[in-house]
Amino acid sequence: MTDRGEGRLAAYLERIGLVDPVGSDAAALGVLQRAHRLAIPFENLDIHLGREIRIDSDSVFDKLVTRRRGGYCFEQNRLFADMLAALDIPTRPLLARVRLGSPAGEPPARTHVLLLADLAGEAWLADVGFGGSYVPAMPLTDSHVAMTDDGARHRLRRIGERGSPAGEWLFERAGPHASTDGRALPHAEWQPQYSFDLAEVAPADLEQANHWTATAANSRFTNVHIATIACPGGFASIVDRKLSITGASSGQAEIAGAGEYREELAARFGIFLSNAEVAALPLLRD
Repeated sequence: MTDRGEGRLAAYLERIGLVDPVGSDAAALGVLQRAHRLAIPFENLDIHLGREIRIDSDSVFDKLVTRRRGGYCFEQNRLFADMLAALDIPTRPLLARVRLGSPAGEPPARTHVLLLADLAGEAWLADVGFGGSYVPAMPLTDSHVAMTDDGARHRLRRIGERGSPAGEWLFERAGPHASTDGRALPHAEWQPQYSFDLAEVAPADLEQANHWTATAANSRFTNVHIATIACPGGFASIVDRKLSITGASSGQAEIAGAGEYREELAARFGIFLSNAEVAALPLLRD
């Protein structure tokens, strides 16, 4: 590893609150994924501030680590892939169709990126960029179920063949509605989160998917202001003006105005925007 790589890894580990050495096995992957999601918020606010979403390694490291902002999946999982590589955990990206909150029928576009990690020859899913709920690290095994401390179960199912529009694999969740970003159905039974296949993804595919997600008129991310973060035993989200928290303290509230919005972003999500930036958000121009 180069001196630059070592410096970036050290800065990243400090950013996610890890000071002890980490390994390159499944346990280490789980620890890193959990720490990342507890520390770095999922958010799309730069889109609403008219800023380009860049997903090259330098840009995402500067934004998420140096400037201590958050980002969405194309940023989060680019950073995570780089840091896993520094720990000798190779990964490659996969593109997914988000099923959470999507109507049945025509498959949605591939607007989510996750990672396929190689752990001593065994394939594992790694994903720190799904903003709808917490996602644990999971082996790519049909019918594998994992539990998380927010009271949810998570399951992988093989549902089709590579290249099928419906997807080859389906990631599902069963658990409390409160520990999601609000798109989940109110029941706690199995619900689809996203579907994906294992086809190779080129850098140009990621650039194209990121551009559509950040700019298309019918993209969720151009229409809704979002910030979410995992909490010990729960989850917090602010979707437009609706704040929802579950865990040690739970509740919902409607954000009244710009001052309160800025305070909640800072206190609960670690997102520090200036007064001018908050005032520039379309959500708060009233």
